Amino acid sequence: MTIREELEQQQEQYLAPYATHGTKGREHPIAPCDMRTDFQRDRDRIIHCKSFRRLKYKTQVFLSPEGDHYRTRLTHTLEVSQIARTLARSLRLNEDLTEAIALGHDLGHTPFGHIGERSLDSLMPDGFQHNKQSLRMVEVLENGGKGLNLTWEVRDGILCHSGKQLPATLEGHCVRLADRIAYLNHDLDDALRGGVLKPFELPADCLKVLGKEHGERINTMILDIISVSRGKAEIAMSPLVQSAMDGLREFMFEKVYRDAWRAAEELRCDHVVTALFEYYMKHPGEMPEEFLLIGYQEGMERAVCDFVSCMTDRYAIRDYQKIFVPSGFATF
Repeated sequence: MTIREELEQQQEQYLAPYATHGTKGREHPIAPCDMRTDFQRDRDRIIHCKSFRRLKYKTQVFLSPEGDHYRTRLTHTLEVSQIARTLARSLRLNEDLTEAIALGHDLGHTPFGHIGERSLDSLMPDGFQHNKQSLRMVEVLENGGKGLNLTWEVRDGILCHSGKQLPATLEGHCVRLADRIAYLNHDLDDALRGGVLKPFELPADCLKVLGKEHGERINTMILDIISVSRGKAEIAMSPLVQSAMDGLREFMFEKVYRDAWRAAEELRCDHVVTALFEYYMKHPGEMPEEFLLIGYQEGMERAVCDFVSCMTDRYAIRDYQKIFVPSGFATF
């Protein structure tokens, strides 16, 4: 018996009946690994891909922060993974599947976070959503255009981690909830660190339920989900904690995500993304060859969108300066 077969045997004994026990398969079938399960292989493929490494230099909320402790899209991904794995393990779900979905859920994010996403959404005839781009990243763009050939369950979880379409697996639901728990709490922590918010401004009614400290709030949300969902074929929160979490989310959108403090920076970021998109539409030959091939196969708008969305914050800024700023005045 191989190590993988032993692991799968152990999983069958441990996992809840409503957990994901195996995969429906991959687009291109491959021979089983002697050591790793299908979902462990997916996790490893994601960790070693280029788009995962680029998350280090992509904005979470604060644009090009000077402090060392502000979150990036990569640290956000790791926090989502930790929370989602805790939920999955406690509910006897497939932790490997959960981890793979969590690590891959934001691979399609643009430079400058949701600001860049909105810019590309306005530029593309069919719109742009980072969850759909994350799926495109693992199906089409990675591995020299071959994609990562991930399992159906991981691809479903990546696509459905946000938006109206719900995941087909409970593991995907864990990631969907973990994503919200992570960003609400770490964005609040970063906003306090950056002086955007003051402690006395936080919604007292929400904090009374969730907790006053960062770790306490995360712990409250996780324990509540486990308490409500354990032994059931659904993932949910209690009405009290769900209401407090929704209230905190409304507060964050009003005071942090949509507030005037970042309006000027958003305009600059939108200008950079839009200018780069329009430039490469006029000069497609200056893009790397892999994107030119996409242009021939799927149209130049699709190719330019893929190219710009793959950029990190610093790459986009440097590319903009190289193209539009006289060299004698460049600051990078």
